[in-house]
Amino acid sequence: MAGLELKSLLPALALVALAAYLGLGALLYLFQGRLVYAPTAIQLDTPASLGLPYCDVSLTTSDGLQLSAWLVKTPAPRGAVLFCHGNYGNISHLLDPIRVFASLGFSVLVFDYRGYGQSEGEPSEEGTYLDAEAAWDFLVQEEGVNPGRLVLCGRSLGGPIAARLARQHLAGALLLESTFTSLPELGSRLYPFFPVRWLARYTYDTLGQLSSIHCPVLVVHSREDSLIPLAQGQELYAAANPPKQFLEISGGHGNGFAVSEAQYRAGLERFFAAYLP
Repeated sequence: MAGLELKSLLPALALVALAAYLGLGALLYLFQGRLVYAPTAIQLDTPASLGLPYCDVSLTTSDGLQLSAWLVKTPAPRGAVLFCHGNYGNISHLLDPIRVFASLGFSVLVFDYRGYGQSEGEPSEEGTYLDAEAAWDFLVQEEGVNPGRLVLCGRSLGGPIAARLARQHLAGALLLESTFTSLPELGSRLYPFFPVRWLARYTYDTLGQLSSIHCPVLVVHSREDSLIPLAQGQELYAAANPPKQFLEISGGHGNGFAVSEAQYRAGLERFFAAYLP
């Protein structure tokens, strides 16, 4: 009897499981913006704490938003770095990369995407591309930086944003740091039980842009990155046009550049010595 009762309940249990699965899928679709973007408004510190003079800069996007940015100028710079940060925090979390690039002789511009830090608006994929364009225009048109000496650096979510800039403009170099091939591809790995490629509202296709990029490319990735696997960094490297280099570091997705700073710095210097002498 108990077996018969359980058997009669199975269709109802299956319907409940299906409803729960569909409900979770709907939530994943509707609220994926909260998974992609994690902005914060509180400013932790400034480059002044590193002894680096800096300027507060307001960037104007083509759709009329004001973005918050910092420009750190290095005396007699070998070039400039336009840094596109990841999905979390704001520019006050970028003191380490500012310090590293400045110590290598580069001026550095860091900026907050719309909705991040003190920047206006709400984040969106197309919006982040417009934000990076505003940063490029500021450096090239207002600061007079030679595009051939301009390094585009994208870390994590910033990778496809920097890659899009490199596809549209001939920059001096492109750095892809701890970056995924595309957001649907990464999402399908993080949420394997859902048809993420169908549900994805964001593309951020780094891989698909590389065939149209013709500046030197450096791909930096850690074998211990548990969020974005090393294989995705290797796939980006394989797809990039030469000249290119691959730099493997250690540590996790969030702390790898700090754990491997000496190795990272040496790898950057080798790359810059070869392609931005």
